[in-house]
Amino acid sequence: MPIEIEGVEYFTATDIQRDVGVVRQTLWRWRRARVIPQGLRYRNKAIVFTRAEVDTIREYSNRLEPADSPPLRRQGGASTAAPKGVA
Repeated sequence: MPIEIEGVEYFTATDIQRDVGVVRQTLWRWRRARVIPQGLRYRNKAIVFTRAEVDTIREYSNRLEPADSPPLRRQGGASTAAPKGVA
């Protein structure tokens, strides 16, 4: 159930889990990687998202990519292969 603040609806992570179908850990991982909106802190604890931000999260969670595209690397992970052109 959304929270209404000054006439604007905000949604919690629980709302997004139900609506978009992703678990909380995935949502926070995407936030850390900055691939979805960061949301706003409500009452110094809960992170809430506007309807537009929820729509953006839904679009990201339902994205389609060519099967032969290289997988996304985790942020902060070290790669053992040298970049192209570097020996």
